Amino acid sequence: MVDKKALLNLMAEIMDPEIPVVNIVELGIVRGIEETTPPNIIITPTYVGCPATDVISEMVREKLDAAGHSDVGIKNQLSPAWTTNWMSQAAHDKLRKYGIDPPCAHAPTCPRCGSGNTKLISAFGSTPCKSFHSCKDCLEPFDRFKCH
Repeated sequence: MVDKKALLNLMAEIMDPEIPVVNIVELGIVRGIEETTPPNIIITPTYVGCPATDVISEMVREKLDAAGHSDVGIKNQLSPAWTTNWMSQAAHDKLRKYGIDPPCAHAPTCPRCGSGNTKLISAFGSTPCKSFHSCKDCLEPFDRFKCH
């Protein structure tokens, strides 16, 4: 029998390598635990071609091995594709506090001053999964996590 809760708690200790204030469970990268023999941690990258995919898999493997779970496998699953809907509210809150506008149904909002008076600078921000914006009120630049 797999202790899913213990494995998920272990995965929650792994911070995203590109956004070190959120963990891979909060981001929805960890899809779940497959109860096979041996069990598998199912992970889905935020987008196909994400440069952090291999790093995240290595971090998961290291964490599992260090905790005595060398028998647990890692399964990369691309379908269905990751969606920002899988991100927890905690991830949204942490992104905003870190200075990244989380993906939302509303127009881009400055995470520093809360203004909606912003402009798109580039469709690609510090990473391809984010866009780069500027606030017209406080004049601060910021990334916005793309909705998908």
